[in-house]
Amino acid sequence: MTIAPPRPQIPPLNSLRAFESAARLGGFSTAAEELCVTPGAVAQHVKSLEAWVGADLFIRRSQGVELTELGQNVLVDFSAAFDQLGLAVQTLRSQATPKHIRIAALPSIAQLWLSPKLPFIREAAPELTISVTALEKDPNLQREPFDLSIFYRENVNSEQDAYTTTYEVCKDIIFPVCSPQVAKRLQNHEDLNKELCLHDASWANDWANWIFYAFTDNSLNTDGPVFSLYGLAIEEARNGAGIMMGHKALVENHLKDGSLVAPYDKALMLDRALVIETAKSAKDNPHLDLIIKTLLAQ
Repeated sequence: MTIAPPRPQIPPLNSLRAFESAARLGGFSTAAEELCVTPGAVAQHVKSLEAWVGADLFIRRSQGVELTELGQNVLVDFSAAFDQLGLAVQTLRSQATPKHIRIAALPSIAQLWLSPKLPFIREAAPELTISVTALEKDPNLQREPFDLSIFYRENVNSEQDAYTTTYEVCKDIIFPVCSPQVAKRLQNHEDLNKELCLHDASWANDWANWIFYAFTDNSLNTDGPVFSLYGLAIEEARNGAGIMMGHKALVENHLKDGSLVAPYDKALMLDRALVIETAKSAKDNPHLDLIIKTLLAQ
């Protein structure tokens, strides 16, 4: 009689993913956000893996979790394995649909910088299908289904690593912008006290940083409404609602058409740049090269 004992089962892939994400990101909540599940689901997956291993991978504390020595020892191997798996999946998708280019971008960049350039891409490559997803945080191109991303990043030079290639588009330069009607009322910097200053929630320090650079005068009152969408704040500035801190790359088209003007001649260059990052999985896609060249040329 043939003896066929049951083979040992490996842990479910979801349990391994939950452990790797929580270990890499430093917590169950951040892992849950990345994996689009609840922190409780991450905790349960990790608990199942620990039961299979027969040892703890995390130390649970009231203020969060901390990797055990065992967890620390295996994290590098697990991360490398999931990076490689992600790359294989991305390569499969990219090669299966080379004419479908998926772009991730900061909402303000997608609306104000990328959108005006899409007609040039369609003209240069009408056979392509371009999908754009607006995200508040840049994606992990090693694992998420995007061919390229466009975001602001600090202290970046054009570089290439094992998984991505980065192209610097321009430095981030800020200065106040407003409608021509509002600009007529601004004769000197003290006039800012008489006007409504508009703010973007993500770049809350823009006004303070620019005023300190331009006038070293912290007594100016820049109180005003806060917008969660930079594009909406810029639209309000165009409508004459107040003065907004403009990011050069995002307001150039409005400056060109005259709907916005820069009432002051002082501009502050920040320690960050607008960058395009491409996934290694799409490196052999000639359509992607054309898109990047078109974006950089405009």
